Parts: sequence; C-alpha cells; structure tokens
Amino acid sequence: MWNVRSPYRAGSLTAAAAGELARHKLDLVGVQKVSWDKGFTVRAGDYTFFLWKRIKNYQLGTGHLVHHRTQSAVKRVEIVSDRILYMVLRGCWFNIIVPYVHAPSEVKSDDSKDRFYEEQEQVFLIIFLSII
Repeated sequence: MWNVRSPYRAGSLTAAAAGELARHKLDLVGVQKVSWDKGFTVRAGDYTFFLWKRIKNYQLGTGHLVHHRTQSAVKRVEIVSDRILYMVLRGCWFNIIVPYVHAPSEVKSDDSKDRFYEEQEQVFLIIFLSII
C-alpha cells in the first residue's frame, strides 16, 4: 500500500504515482480511497487515471491507473458496488478479467463484512460463469 495523501486534488496522486509506476514497469494499478468529487479521466505521464466511483465524505473512491500501451485493451469496467468493480481487458486469445475489491476493515460490523463477502462471492461466480 502506498498513501499519496492527496488533499482532495488529482495532481498529487497522478504526478507522484505515474513516476513510481513507470519505475516499477506496471501497466495496470488499482487505487482506493481516492478523494475527488466526481468521476473523470486524467492523463499522468504515460498513464491515464480513471476514477470510477466516489462516495460522499471522500470515502471509498476507486479507480485505475492504466499505461497507454495497455489502455486500448480495456473493453469495459463494471462497477458492482462501492467496494467491488472489475475491468475486462481484451487479450490475444481470451479476455482478461481484473477484479478490484476494497474489503471492509476489522472495525466494521460482522454483518457488513458478511454482506461484502457474499456479494464478492456472487460477483466472482457471475464472472466465472460468463467465461466458461
């Protein structure tokens, strides 16, 4: 985990993260707890940042940083809930599904954790059935 601690503005994450991702030669990275007001796309060096979902009070914002050489392979993004989304990438012989989940912390109630894991199980079952 790497915390950029952006004070509710896009520049902090995109500028700092693009350099680190290039250094590690990463093409696709999920980002959580993004604290911006709306969904958007912003370019950062060789990467594009897609903000998919944000909840009130700057919590649970999720998105992906995608390198430009990989961006054309992105077929779609499915936002299932505040905590679960997945990206479908076009591959040579088959599609690649990249799940992204933001699990509840230990301090959350057992009921909320149970609901999350049940929803996650259903999503993965749907994804599995769609590829066989």
